[in-house]
Amino acid sequence: MSKLFGKNAGSKDSDIDSDVKVDGEGPVDVDDGSLYQIRQSKRQIGVTSAVFLIFNRMIGTGIFATPSAIFSLSGSVGLSLFIWVAGMLIAAAGMAVYLEFGTAIPRNGGEKNYLEYVYRKPRFLVTGLYTGYVLLLGWAGSNSVVFGEYILHAANVEVNRWNQRGIGLACITSAFLIHGLALKWGLRLQNVLGIIKLLVIMLIIVAGWAALGGAVRLDEKPDNFSNAFEGTTGSAYGVVTALYNVIWSYIGYSNANYSLTETKNPVRTLKIAAPLALGSVSIMYMLVNIAYFAAVPRDEIISSKRLVAASLFRNVLGGKAERALSVFVALSAYGNVLSVIFSQGRLVQELGREGILPWSRFWASNRPFNAPLAGLFEHWLVSVIIMLAPPPGDAYNFILNVISYPLAIVNVFVAGALIHLYLHSKSWNWAPPIKATLPVVIFFLLSNIYLVIAPFVPPSDGNSVYESLPYWLHCVVGIAIILAGGVYWLVWAVVLPKLGGYRLEREVLVDEIDGWERHVFKKVPDAS
Repeated sequence: MSKLFGKNAGSKDSDIDSDVKVDGEGPVDVDDGSLYQIRQSKRQIGVTSAVFLIFNRMIGTGIFATPSAIFSLSGSVGLSLFIWVAGMLIAAAGMAVYLEFGTAIPRNGGEKNYLEYVYRKPRFLVTGLYTGYVLLLGWAGSNSVVFGEYILHAANVEVNRWNQRGIGLACITSAFLIHGLALKWGLRLQNVLGIIKLLVIMLIIVAGWAALGGAVRLDEKPDNFSNAFEGTTGSAYGVVTALYNVIWSYIGYSNANYSLTETKNPVRTLKIAAPLALGSVSIMYMLVNIAYFAAVPRDEIISSKRLVAASLFRNVLGGKAERALSVFVALSAYGNVLSVIFSQGRLVQELGREGILPWSRFWASNRPFNAPLAGLFEHWLVSVIIMLAPPPGDAYNFILNVISYPLAIVNVFVAGALIHLYLHSKSWNWAPPIKATLPVVIFFLLSNIYLVIAPFVPPSDGNSVYESLPYWLHCVVGIAIILAGGVYWLVWAVVLPKLGGYRLEREVLVDEIDGWERHVFKKVPDAS
């Protein structure tokens, strides 16, 4: 199976390595040349597209929409900048972890593969838990909301709950249709929008340099760097919530890992794309924050909320430029939505290919447009529900936190899995092309443990990130989403087999038309 799954994948026997059959026919040799050629023809993602998959996922709306909340929660310019540095270090450690796993197991699915590879007992439990995480989180919802907010701001229309979310609905629906009906054009559009957002970021940085030189259209130049730590908060809740906002802005360093089966020369591509994208984004994030503090007074940063970038454009370039550039920030958000739904749709498809979902053949299919239309639709549906449900003032922050919190839980187990492989490398025959190193993995593990525990500490000053929701709600919802997958596993893999007197055995099928493999579960009578 080395041609299909890459070097080191499945280097220790697992229960998914079963007899391979052509869908509807008998056994087939997966090393057959024609099948290999079919699979190779599906590899459409090169280095440039992989860089922009990561770049577009990271630079969505976080750097435009979260600095105000981070500054408000931290209380000072100095601490907020330190929190951005801390988030960058955690992201760099995470990238190293995912680089090691991705180059060792270069398949679609990302952390699903890594968790399954290590956590094998009870059988299928980790897959069930991960299923809840993938199916019930609407990652694309938050940036669709901000897309609507910036479009309305550019049009000088007052933002309310329904016009903002109506435009957001159009945003995510068009992204779903583009990636579901025209994969190549979707990738090309992502690349174009990546270039646009790069230009927007550079314009913000240059505007910040101008502001540092005194070129601001204000009666008094902002003085945010004198006494930079004045007002620093001592609230653990404030710091960790601010850190979540930073981490949200860095989510995406692992984005190329979800589509490695469709990537040309995946090991080499990932080695180049991930460090290049994260390194460039980290530098730009720090320069953009300096630009905000150079051009926007403290009180205005806090009051602007998700429109701090618009405030910078107005203060440096004037009102007309503010509205025009707000359109480009909205396009940046749209590029992120395209990138997110591209990857999350493939995670749903991979769960279908693993045979975990009901009607798995439907979810696993790449027909009729050589794209995971069903998986994309599932993520579109959940994102729309999550986008429309929260109250107006809390929608963006709740979606951001309810997505970031379960990711921290997943990363705890991903880091723990890699540490286990390090400690037992000989028995696992673990020899990846890239190693993150043990100190880096431990740092990533401890960082995510902190991110899991700290949000339960109540805000001492009452400065909750929400206007009308309990401060802990995103933690409870995030845990419930993962546990929902555990309940599904308990019913499907434990209770029903016991009641039915059978056990589940997995078999690999290869589609005779498109060459993709998938798994099906057969109910084998339990002799015991």
